[in-house]
Amino acid sequence: MADEEPQPLTYVHETVLKKRKNNEEWAVKRRQRLGARKQQKREDLKLAIKRPEEFVKEYRDKELDLVRMKHRLKMHKLPSHDIKSKLLFVIRIHGSKDMHPKTRKILNKLRLRQILSGVFLKANEATLTMLLSVEPFITYGYPNLKSVKELIYKKGCGWANRENVPLTENNAIEQALGKLGIICIEDIVREIATVGPHFKEVASFLLPFTLKCPERRLRMKKKPYKNGGDTGNREDLINELINKLN
Repeated sequence: MADEEPQPLTYVHETVLKKRKNNEEWAVKRRQRLGARKQQKREDLKLAIKRPEEFVKEYRDKELDLVRMKHRLKMHKLPSHDIKSKLLFVIRIHGSKDMHPKTRKILNKLRLRQILSGVFLKANEATLTMLLSVEPFITYGYPNLKSVKELIYKKGCGWANRENVPLTENNAIEQALGKLGIICIEDIVREIATVGPHFKEVASFLLPFTLKCPERRLRMKKKPYKNGGDTGNREDLINELINKLN
């Protein structure tokens, strides 16, 4: 039996092939957009429809946060001899879920508006009272000179004239803090580490530090660190956490 001759291929013009390809790509993108819209509508519907018991639970959780805050302030006394260092570094480790508006107000006053943001504070009874009020949402301790240097050099950024001021430019630092005798990044480190006479101004000049998420996430337990949780005063052990997050 003789072999059959192959059928000749039909010639298709290049412009037709390009048009087919464009139509196929357009169809794929259209399906993706429609799928994304449907998914967004489902998510919006879930957020829009809240059962009455969810509203009740959310309200009770926020009120419970306020009750616990008052209980902590009542049960814990803060005599001056309990302050082991003048310098504190405070890190926010929890979000706003179950948070009473009064708690949020204190966190905003401390400039801890985001998770894994950190600030330097001067340790005194007023500061420790605020930290105790919002303890389930933060952790803090006494940073050493090495931690202070690494935070300021690696992640430090200032705020002056409504704009970010890079700490690599001594001219910008001198313009913002020169009247206080602080003209370079080394002066900032020294003022923070020693809690100098212009600590308040320098700490306010520094923007809250944005820390990275550790490879192994914090357990995020709202129990105090001393009781096996993640929150509250870590004292000198805060330096280990700073090293992981810096």
